[in-house]
Amino acid sequence: MDRMASSMKQVPNPLPKVLSRRGVGAGIEAAERESFERTQTVSINKAINTQEVAVKEKHARTCILGTHHEKGAQTFWSVVNRLPLSSNAVLCWKFCHVFHKLLRDGHPNVLKDSLRYKNELSDMSRMWGHLSEGYGRLCSTYLRLLRTKMEYHTKNPRFPGNLQMSDRQLDEAGESDVNNFFQLTVEMFDYLECELNLFQTVFNSLDMSRSVSVTTAGQCRLAPLIQVILDCSHLYDYTVKLLFKLHSCLPADTLQGHRDRFMEQFTKLKDLFYRSSNLQYFKRLIQIPQLPENPPNFLRASALSEHISPVVVIPAEASSPDSEPVLEKDDLVDMDASQQNLFDNKFDDIFGSSFSSDPFNFNSQNGVNKEEKDHLIAQLYRDISELKARLENMKTESQRAVLQLKGRVSELEAELAEQQHLRQQAVDDSEFLRTELDELKKKREDTEKAQRSLTEIERRAQANEQRYSKLKEKYSELVQNHADLLRKNAEVTKQVSVARQAQADLEREKKELEDSFQRLSDQAQRKTQEQTEVLDSLKQELATSKQELQIVQGSLETSAQSEAKWAAQLEELEKERSGLVRAVARGEEEESALREQLEHAQRELSSTQESMCQLAKGQRKTLLVETRKAAEQVIQEALRQLEEPPLISCAGSADHLLSKVKSVSSCIEQLEQSWSQYLACPEEISELLRSVTLLAHLTSDTMAHVSTTCLRAPPEPADSLTEACKQFGKETLTYLAFLGEDGTLENDSTAMKSCLSKISAIGEELLPRGLDIKQEELGDLVDKEMAATSAAIETATARIEGTASPKEFYAKNSRWTEGLISASKAVGWGATVMVDAADLVVQGRGKFEELMVCSHEIAASTAQLVAASKVKADKDSPNLAQLQQASRGVNQATATVVASTISGKSQIQETDNMDFSSMTLTQIKRQEMDSQVRVLELENELQKERQKLGELRKKHYELAGVAEGWEEGGPL
Repeated sequence: MDRMASSMKQVPNPLPKVLSRRGVGAGIEAAERESFERTQTVSINKAINTQEVAVKEKHARTCILGTHHEKGAQTFWSVVNRLPLSSNAVLCWKFCHVFHKLLRDGHPNVLKDSLRYKNELSDMSRMWGHLSEGYGRLCSTYLRLLRTKMEYHTKNPRFPGNLQMSDRQLDEAGESDVNNFFQLTVEMFDYLECELNLFQTVFNSLDMSRSVSVTTAGQCRLAPLIQVILDCSHLYDYTVKLLFKLHSCLPADTLQGHRDRFMEQFTKLKDLFYRSSNLQYFKRLIQIPQLPENPPNFLRASALSEHISPVVVIPAEASSPDSEPVLEKDDLVDMDASQQNLFDNKFDDIFGSSFSSDPFNFNSQNGVNKEEKDHLIAQLYRDISELKARLENMKTESQRAVLQLKGRVSELEAELAEQQHLRQQAVDDSEFLRTELDELKKKREDTEKAQRSLTEIERRAQANEQRYSKLKEKYSELVQNHADLLRKNAEVTKQVSVARQAQADLEREKKELEDSFQRLSDQAQRKTQEQTEVLDSLKQELATSKQELQIVQGSLETSAQSEAKWAAQLEELEKERSGLVRAVARGEEEESALREQLEHAQRELSSTQESMCQLAKGQRKTLLVETRKAAEQVIQEALRQLEEPPLISCAGSADHLLSKVKSVSSCIEQLEQSWSQYLACPEEISELLRSVTLLAHLTSDTMAHVSTTCLRAPPEPADSLTEACKQFGKETLTYLAFLGEDGTLENDSTAMKSCLSKISAIGEELLPRGLDIKQEELGDLVDKEMAATSAAIETATARIEGTASPKEFYAKNSRWTEGLISASKAVGWGATVMVDAADLVVQGRGKFEELMVCSHEIAASTAQLVAASKVKADKDSPNLAQLQQASRGVNQATATVVASTISGKSQIQETDNMDFSSMTLTQIKRQEMDSQVRVLELENELQKERQKLGELRKKHYELAGVAEGWEEGGPL
């Protein structure tokens, strides 16, 4: 190099072409750009080809690095637009796989550059959706997923393509607004639903009875599921966290739909992860996580700490054998500056350092010949090639080092994430334990208060019970003492009676002795006076008598002593009796006091029982009054709706009205029985309440059916039916007004039954006349009527046949002619509209109902044309026969169109599976109310549309009458 430089310094003439560093650098950049585009084109064509094999990882990585190099996907789409994706399903499938990788790992501008092709992807998805076998359905589902992914990331730019976010970034995505979190959860559900659909569609297309994962065709279908598994793991994790956040802010009933949808997707995802982990193809490429056995319980806030984010691990040896180390997004190194420095140094080594001061001054140099210049240029090219090789080696080494560092960083990030998860889990556990501790403290305080209250109540009850027991024992003791005293009193009374009897005996003996002594004295005096001679004997006898008298006196003294003793005993007994009487008096006083306390307690108990009975009776009466008021409101609302025809639903039938009237009559009889039972036993009120509620709703339904029946009834019966229904409602309100009062209702239901009889009579009059004809007689009746009509037509035809020329005939029957022309125009117009509607349906912008309406309109117009022709044509006319044959063909064709339309509509429409097994009673009731509201709204809309249709038809008839001159005479 030094020798070459010295030789160049001796060249006197300047080079004919200036070699500058900038010019050489620009040439190198252009060559590198061309080489890059060529390499990208080759890699894209190798990755997306028609061979049914999995996309090679090295080609996909080259495509990804290309997007980071050019900071977009222009080259990718310029190559893809030249591929026949709409004609080859395998080519389209591999394109979807590569495009999915670019959206996940490519430059962020890939999404922006791809949005312009979103409609083309949708059209291609619909096109492949017409194929139900092979790759057609797979491509349609995959394209729908890619469109959903593009829309989701466009609407939520905070989410990167690979969906890797921290918890803080997830919170920032919702902007701390519960409405944003709610909407974000719904969008994630839709996103995950598309991922699961592709998952399930791929598995359904494979024959699992064979080892499809080891075949190239099976691997071609299974390879994109790696990207799906990566997306699903993040979406599941974010959905769980968002649902826990929503349950902390919103009621559980509001989020019932979210929980149901999550349960469905959880079951599918768990099954698909399990089935994927058993395939041999995935075992060496990806480590699929397993979801928990049971889904998270969002109703328990602490369950968030038990949630473990699923982590998908891709081993280092997971890349395909033909892969090679490449740079990732964050590992790209801008080599332009280093490359320029190396080129500058090499340029100085070749041309010398003097060019650094003035590279374009060649006056001091000697001229060189052409061979030397060519040799010099060749040498420069060789040096450039050598520098490129060294640059590639440096890139490779740097890539390897970066890959190693990136692996280490991933490990450290995983450890950090695990530590953060453990820390968050510990914080959540501590918070949960603190919350539970506070709740337990509150519960313990409440329990202690309740326990103290219960203890106080039990203590009072126990004290009252003890007091009552003591009073009862004291009362029993007093009763026993009183009985003992009564027995003692009886004994003492008996002893006193015996003593008194003995004293009476003594007094009687004393009196007898005194009488005897008096008699003896009298006898002695008489004997003394009369028998003085026998004085001695008398004295002797007197001495003897004195002796006897002494003995008697001794006996009397002894008796007196005994009487004194008995008197003393009697006095003691009287004292004892006085004490017993005082004790009995005290016992009676205590007994009366206890009796008063017992009577007071019994009065309080009776008063409490009476108040409880009055309270229960009042509650029953209040419940009955409230039920009656609710029933009256229902009936009044029905009467109000009866006065508002625009709110009435579609027309009803008289036979349905009669069945409702029978139900109301049965309900009235049941209500009377329930009222009688209630009067006999006020506790039996449940049946009465049910009967009142049932009567109100049946009355409301009857009024609604009266309104619907009046729509198709003649004016006079309709007015009579409406008045009878209003009277029935008023009588029902009068009947219900007496339910809150005491008494009977033996004659009050007569007016109601009378009104029901009127309604039944009017309803029977409104029944169709053909209902009393047997089924087998209907055909004969129709034939007879048709024969009579045909005979009348033939008679009219015979009267006007050969009477005038065709022109005169048409001129004379101008109104009929105009009607015939109008019917013909209606057939042509209907056919034109049907063709336009069919084109719109095929293009996906029309409605099946338009086809059906047009078909019916054509059939009706054709029938009108045939009927109009029959009026004036000869029955044997060949033209009439041809017209009738054509009419039958038109009817058959329109019937085929309607049947095909219904069949196509049923095949396109998807039916929802209404599973209410997991819903609670409250949720079912709420869904029932929402359905009733929706039914009323739809009925209202249907009524309005029918009224609109009636007005349109009325206007049509008016315009047709004006155009055809119907006002000039009678009907045709």
